[in-house]
Amino acid sequence: MKKIVLVILTLLFSATLAAAGGVKALSSKEAKALIDKTPNLYILDVRTPDEFKQVRLKNSVLIPNYDLEKRVREVPKNRPLLVVCAVGARSAPAADFLAKKGYAPVYHLTDGLVGWYRNGLPVER
Repeated sequence: MKKIVLVILTLLFSATLAAAGGVKALSSKEAKALIDKTPNLYILDVRTPDEFKQVRLKNSVLIPNYDLEKRVREVPKNRPLLVVCAVGARSAPAADFLAKKGYAPVYHLTDGLVGWYRNGLPVER
């Protein structure tokens, strides 16, 4: 019984640490609610310039994933961040990179702009 309690406490502690300093994953609907209630939210798009030209979120800033490490200083540390890409595959590691660099809070759009669009949420062209 003591081992089970110890395992549960260890898992809860690990989850708390991860949530405190890590990345919060959001669906497109959750991200829309965050955007609506957070006027100073910095929306970082890590797709390619060609993808960004086709469709993007309003007020988003493009820094392609392949440039993020050398351009990280362009990302403000004093604002909450939402990192987006097409389907969530590129935004997850980019958000993790930023969180490890001390950015907080950092959110990542798990279903990407594809999910955003499929849910009928507004985009810019």
